Amino acid sequence: MSVRQVVLDTETTGLDTAEGHRIIEIGCVELINRRLTRNNFHQYFNPDRDIDEGAQAVHGISSDFLRDKPRFADVVRDFLSFIRDAELIIHNAEFDVGFINFELRRIGDELGAIGEFCTVLDTLQLARQMHPGQRNDLDSLCKRYEIDNGQRDLHGALLDAEILADVFLAMTGGQTALLLDERVTDNRRPATNASVGNRPGLRVIHADEEERAAHEAWLDLLDRESGASCVWRTVDDSVPSRQ
Repeated sequence: MSVRQVVLDTETTGLDTAEGHRIIEIGCVELINRRLTRNNFHQYFNPDRDIDEGAQAVHGISSDFLRDKPRFADVVRDFLSFIRDAELIIHNAEFDVGFINFELRRIGDELGAIGEFCTVLDTLQLARQMHPGQRNDLDSLCKRYEIDNGQRDLHGALLDAEILADVFLAMTGGQTALLLDERVTDNRRPATNASVGNRPGLRVIHADEEERAAHEAWLDLLDRESGASCVWRTVDDSVPSRQ
């Protein structure tokens, strides 16, 4: 059975829907069985209001550029059709989902909320679990996983969704664009840490000293809470040392 995920990002006129701020861009990147399909959804919107100077400085989108673009209500059904039954992958999902639900409420109760169409995975929360105490914004994750974000002088919904797709794949198993052209004829499970090393050409990213220290601190906490030695420390001799 195919697993369909949609990596999503938005740009807005400002930070708070309570002040009437609106979505001005949505970018979506489709993954099928963890492979980029290039079947994307991308749309700009006329928000019928001014854009905060601070927001425009981040994304570079002007009111003049958006003047002839459709309203959110004009294309909402195309958008909902694209994301329906997928797992949405969003960085800081509370922000984007809040804005999407705000737009849906403006149109009417008949459309419901985003949770009625798909599930949501927040990569910011995932990153905080994986890298506690570290910076987990998208730029920091790109640096940590060696993802090229050199084109990101300004934020853009589609570009950020494409970058987040690469980061998400690296965070959760390492399968990225390298596998795009493979002819897959079965329903193989995504690569795990144990299987990555058996695939020629895949780069293995070792923990740096800061990450190793954070891991040891976590194991110390487990030892204290359990009153016994953590099981991972009993198998260290079987793990190849870092060269």
